[in-house]
Amino acid sequence: MQSPAPFARIGTRGSPLALTQARMVRSQLAQAHGIAEDDIVIEVISTGGDRTQASNQPLTEIGGKGLFTKEIDEAMLAGRVDIGVHCVKDVATRLTPGIVMPTVLEREDVRDAFISVAVAGLDNLPERGRFGTSSIRRAAQVLRQRPDLEIVPFRGNVHTRLQKLLDGVADATMLAIAGLNRLGESHRATALLDPEIFMPAPAQGAIGLAVRSDNPAMADFVAVLDHKPTHLTVDAERAMLAVLDGSCRTPVGTFSRLDGATLTLKGQILSLDGKTAFDSAATGSDPHIVGREVGEDLIRQAGTEWLAQWAATR
Repeated sequence: MQSPAPFARIGTRGSPLALTQARMVRSQLAQAHGIAEDDIVIEVISTGGDRTQASNQPLTEIGGKGLFTKEIDEAMLAGRVDIGVHCVKDVATRLTPGIVMPTVLEREDVRDAFISVAVAGLDNLPERGRFGTSSIRRAAQVLRQRPDLEIVPFRGNVHTRLQKLLDGVADATMLAIAGLNRLGESHRATALLDPEIFMPAPAQGAIGLAVRSDNPAMADFVAVLDHKPTHLTVDAERAMLAVLDGSCRTPVGTFSRLDGATLTLKGQILSLDGKTAFDSAATGSDPHIVGREVGEDLIRQAGTEWLAQWAATR
């Protein structure tokens, strides 16, 4: 006898963190709709971002954010899966045609964690110490505080990067505490960094659920998990990033707060070497307007010549 078709199929990357997040989403959807978890199937999909991990190349050099979502989007458009589970910071500001992201789950801690097996903090690293990261944002922020440090390429999933520290590839690194929390590895954090100094990546700590735009039933199915305060702050941060994406490709950090109906967004762009940084902030109720205002002000401050100079070095 043929098994009944699943109620929904989730597409996800195969990393331990991605699988943990997909299982969390499956559990929450099953509970919200009163169905068995087995009625929601998880399908692992290999993405370009996963296949290039061993190269250690920064994502900005080989395709950017879409490297972690492209194949999952294609699987949704082909009807192989119904829901894509993504770290929103990995999602391009312009979604694939035919794909929408109606749901953003309640956000985890947005901060970056400093991790080292040798020292207590960034200031304690030895002169010309090695800092491991392939994030141009983290590299620039670290160099702004410690210009003497050597940046060492450091891609891989959470456990791979932790192992690289143990192997002595670098003296320290940074990871999002959100991922460590979800993996039960928060004890690995040596220190948590002030998000107003080390501004996180736009949408860091947030999980988004994508579906096909022609599948309103599935959009309704995932809508029960949407967390409106998180969705508002993520929309503002992505609106800021959308403005910057069109004008420069420099390191970008952002931090937002929601106080009742009032949203405050802070944004920062840096030179790759961390020597120059521009900051802006705006307050309002419409996340798209607030995000655009911050992005446009950062461009005004920096000027097109400065932005072009750093884009050309990439």
